[in-house]
Amino acid sequence: MSGVTLGLCGFGVLLLLLALRVHIGVAMFGVASAIYLILNSGDTNAWLYTLNTLAYARLSNYDLAVIPLFILMGQFATHGGLSLALFRAAGSLIGHFRGGLAYAATAACAAFGAICGSSLATAATMGQVALPELQRHNYSGRLATGTLAAGGTLGILIPPSVPLVIYAVLTQESIGKLFVAAVIPGLLAAIGYMVVIRLIVTRNPEAGPASERVPVIQMLRSQLSVLPVLLVFLVVIVGIYGGWANPTEAASIGAAACGLIALISGKLSLKGLRESIFGTAIATAMIFMVLIGADLLNSALALTQMPAELALWVKNSGMPPLAVLFLIIAVYVLLGCVMDSLAMILLTIPIFYPVVMGLDFYGMALADKSVWFGIVALMVVEIGLVHPPVGMNLYVINKLAKNVPMIETAKGVMPFLASDLVRIVALVFFPPICLWLVHITG
Repeated sequence: MSGVTLGLCGFGVLLLLLALRVHIGVAMFGVASAIYLILNSGDTNAWLYTLNTLAYARLSNYDLAVIPLFILMGQFATHGGLSLALFRAAGSLIGHFRGGLAYAATAACAAFGAICGSSLATAATMGQVALPELQRHNYSGRLATGTLAAGGTLGILIPPSVPLVIYAVLTQESIGKLFVAAVIPGLLAAIGYMVVIRLIVTRNPEAGPASERVPVIQMLRSQLSVLPVLLVFLVVIVGIYGGWANPTEAASIGAAACGLIALISGKLSLKGLRESIFGTAIATAMIFMVLIGADLLNSALALTQMPAELALWVKNSGMPPLAVLFLIIAVYVLLGCVMDSLAMILLTIPIFYPVVMGLDFYGMALADKSVWFGIVALMVVEIGLVHPPVGMNLYVINKLAKNVPMIETAKGVMPFLASDLVRIVALVFFPPICLWLVHITG
């Protein structure tokens, strides 16, 4: 068996294990170990040496310290009641319009994503806050759950974003550039979701009735209460790209600021602090375990020459670059049915990245192409989080909305998926959507 054949077989076995719901880190580690042992005729020396070297190299990477810090920032925001403040602030501004609370939920998800970085955390947190209000105002179950499931994906689209950090580490790309590049596409995603809500309530006014208008004084107080959240976002993003703080330092400041805001507001109890710390530790351990498994798998696949041969085959196949890109997008959509966003990034970027970098897209420089593909990949990965039948956000929201059948939640998210597809196509054909802000701030 040739190395390429072994690599393809190993990748197929990995997908089978994932379809059987084996943990992504365990599946990657097992397949990679098997490839190493087969290539070395059962000799474990190369496998053990590689595992030792990769584990140290990965876990001693200073840039990875940003991950637990961003997770801790989100934990403080969750347990400190910042999510409720964001929803109330948005609701006080636009809740009195038809579909206004759905707009408010989308805006709050975008704002919470700016201090969280996780889609599942955004969906779960904002679902707990917004869903009772949407149901109390007689919003249809389909619109309420569809809005929150789709809005949860803004957690990884609006920077900071954990998957973007992983992409940056895997490709040696600038975290700051990726965060800046994601700002406009993330805002377009939120606007697109609001347009979808507008179309739904225009067609069916009973799906999203207007709520009562909030007094001006109360509305102003609500806006003032979320100014610290905006400040945290600006400190993190401007600090990273402005050059006065590296990503880890900016994330440290952001986490400390969110913790102080939650403490000063009196909403972060001792129990909440403990849960924030333990939640961060558990999530970080899971991510690092998957990272080590992915590193070992990538090393094993490199030995088989499969990624290099695939990139060469695509380059010599004569296929138009855009056809290759849309094929990659289709693969991402299919993978979204069996794995989460982080797993998809870790599994596919080492294979797809060299393919894309070897093709010519609109004459873009390699640096621009690397940033552009990272945002495109993130956008497509986000679809997997809400794509029926196994989108993770669907289950998170449906678990909270016990009186709404899963089929209704799946139907409710379909118009939002259409908005996602329009945005992805626009980003593919118009790279300046994500590169413009990078260029003018560079």
